[in-house]
Amino acid sequence: MQLHEARTAQLSHKRKKRVGRGPGSGHGKTSCRGREGATSRSGWSMKVTYEGGQMPLFRRLPKRGFRNGAFKEVFAVVNIGDLGKSFKGGDVGVAQLREVGLLHSAHRVPVKILGEGELSVALTVTADGFSKSAIEKIEKAGGKVIWAEGAPKKAGPLFVREAKQKKLLEDAEKAVQETKAAKEKRKSGEAPKAAKAKKPAK
Repeated sequence: MQLHEARTAQLSHKRKKRVGRGPGSGHGKTSCRGREGATSRSGWSMKVTYEGGQMPLFRRLPKRGFRNGAFKEVFAVVNIGDLGKSFKGGDVGVAQLREVGLLHSAHRVPVKILGEGELSVALTVTADGFSKSAIEKIEKAGGKVIWAEGAPKKAGPLFVREAKQKKLLEDAEKAVQETKAAKEKRKSGEAPKAAKAKKPAK
């Protein structure tokens, strides 16, 4: 008979090992821990990756690539359609969203409003982030959008790069036009020729 086959109340629960009862307990003087080393100390627990001092697998494998998980920003999302069902007008913030049960996340998690659903009432919504469609629908219904940390001022990397390239092209074109104009003036004789420098007397 195996222990897991027992059905009576006396045999279905294994007895807890009582340690620290001396050599006569059957667990030895040191309670099955041994005399020295980390395993004999109180509070010691073996890590899942520990391999007896051998270099663990996660350190033996090569590391390549990049993961953005540590820098990922997670939002608690609320849809426009839910706002229309829960509010009839006025100001809507994080506190109001918690009161009506639309927000259950921790207080440190930023809130973002998404544009799924329809909105027919004018609301002044305060949140950490808004999708483009959410802003359009809130303003179309006569409402207002307020960014909790201030509206984002920094343009995306793509737009910054395009703006720099555009400026470089404009500067290059301007320089070409100025060069052409200077050549035309020289040909027509409008621009005076530079006087030749006199050689110093010996």
